Amino acid sequence: MRARTPLTLAIPSALAVGFLFLPLAGVLTRTPWGTLPSRLTSGEVTQALTLSLTVSAYSLALSLALGVPLAWLLARVDFPGKALVRSLVMLPMVLPPTVAGVALLQGYGRRGVLGAWLDEWFGVTIPFTTTAAVVASTFVAMPFLVISLEGALSGLHPRYEETATSLGASPLRTFRTITLPMIAPGLFAGAALCWARALGEFGATITFAGNLPGITQTLPLQVYLLLQDDPEGATAVSLLLLAIATAVLLTLRGRWPQTPTTGGRGRGGEGPARDVKRDLRPSAECPEPSTATAVNHAVPEGPPRPGRALSAPDPVALHTTRRT
Repeated sequence: MRARTPLTLAIPSALAVGFLFLPLAGVLTRTPWGTLPSRLTSGEVTQALTLSLTVSAYSLALSLALGVPLAWLLARVDFPGKALVRSLVMLPMVLPPTVAGVALLQGYGRRGVLGAWLDEWFGVTIPFTTTAAVVASTFVAMPFLVISLEGALSGLHPRYEETATSLGASPLRTFRTITLPMIAPGLFAGAALCWARALGEFGATITFAGNLPGITQTLPLQVYLLLQDDPEGATAVSLLLLAIATAVLLTLRGRWPQTPTTGGRGRGGEGPARDVKRDLRPSAECPEPSTATAVNHAVPEGPPRPGRALSAPDPVALHTTRRT
């Protein structure tokens, strides 16, 4: 029987859902549906969309190359300063976007810590280029991949990797053939969130990479420009980004890392025994264990149950019954 939801919890929950849904409903109701195809296929929007897809793809590739080893290190290795490294990974998730852009300028700008050295020795300038847009997107998006993948690795029992190592597999082969297939749902979820976050990056990009058409002007920056001169066009492009984000979330449904419980693969995650209910009824192979039961001899026994052995009838009693 399902418990009734208390009104003290139902009312704030309904208000929270309405608070989150109302702005999205505003985008849907204010979208110029009649001119939507022409607005989304205009040259400026198409150029910004192509650049956004390119930047987010490179950002995802860079996040995978750097974030997967980092997530494995945080989940499997104990080292001094581990809590500090984890806090550093999560910091871009809570930083204001403009602060992230300023930090990137101070680190990789022409006068930054590493940027000045790159400009002096190699003549490489990162800010206000497409590379800067990739760097800014990776800075704010990679933590989503690392946190999701670390949770999946933490739910995987290390005995599988230890067994493969004991059989002679190298650490790289163990990670490629054992670890990666078993954490695939968590890796997929983290990668999708990372890509979606990179696609929607605005603050760090406009601060570190600028707003140059065809070079750094991605879709969020295009929305910002359209909002000043063409609000309906900004709403149309916003609807496109909203549809992409919704598609990502729908794709991730059922692929989030499971909370470790008991049984199944890993430390209780998904596996062959997941969603399988135990049948506790006794069978011929596994009979029910016998237990001592108190018998009340004052109560007459009922009719014999099927399968119960019957005693032989008394011939004297049968003869008396026939004569009667």
